This record gives sequence, C-alpha cells and structure tokens, in this order.
Amino acid sequence: MAKSTQLIDNEVFRAFATYTTIVLLKMMLMSLITAYFRITRKAFVNPEDTESFGKGESAKKFLRTDPDVERVRRGHLNDLENIVPFVGIGLLYALSGPELSTALLHFRIFTGARIFHTFAYLIPLPQPGRGLSWAVGYSVTFSMAYKVLKTAWLL
Repeated sequence: MAKSTQLIDNEVFRAFATYTTIVLLKMMLMSLITAYFRITRKAFVNPEDTESFGKGESAKKFLRTDPDVERVRRGHLNDLENIVPFVGIGLLYALSGPELSTALLHFRIFTGARIFHTFAYLIPLPQPGRGLSWAVGYSVTFSMAYKVLKTAWLL
C-alpha cells in the first residue's frame, strides 16, 4: 500500500483523481441543471421555494411536478447510483497497483460513458444509446472490482 505522501507521485492515482474529479463535477452540474429546469418550468416541491412567485394560494400552483424536471432528476439519481461506486472501487483499484495503460482505459471509458449517458438522458436520445452507455460504465466498475478482489484475495 502506498504512503499518502507518495500518492501524488503515483501516475495511476493522479489519473484516478483527474477522472474522478471530472465525473464528480459532471454530477454536480446535474444539480444546477435541475435547479435551472425547476426555475424555468416553475415546478417546485418545497413551499418556501415558491414564495418569490406569490404568497398563499397563488404560490401553491407552483408546487407541482414537471416531466422535464423529473427527467433531469432521474439522470442525476442515475449518476449517484453509478459514480459513487466508481469513486470507491476506483480508489481501491488505483491503490491495487494496476498498469497505467489499463487504469487509464478503465477511467476514460467510464468517464466517456457517463458523459454520453447524460447527453442521452437530457436530449433525449433513442434507446439503446442510454442503456448501452449505462452498461459500459457499470461494466468498467465491475472490472475494477474484480481486479481489486483478485489482488486482495488472490483469486
């Protein structure tokens, strides 16, 4: 196991940090996109969020769901379900001593798949594009998990 002071000198760890930052920023961007859609569609879930549009009964009409807002929210939820495991498993993978070229392949494919998945969700693109991009990213995470288990348990 590498010492924390040596991690920054480890090319695999630096690659992991770079691609993890990219997908985490992408996931954070989904929060801003959700807020944008809520504001432009005037669709809120909390009464205090509607106060700038009126008080009392006039504000209640803005407490509603909107298909566009819900679509963005589902995309954000999908990010949470896939990027969080990637971060945890990817960290263990980066520390397991993989070859740089193999690690870069894993990190780049996952990042590309998640970015494509976001576009497929927001545009929306016809299936199976979104489903395939999800499956590719998920497979990358499983591949890294297998390598970690193989290294740790000597499978």
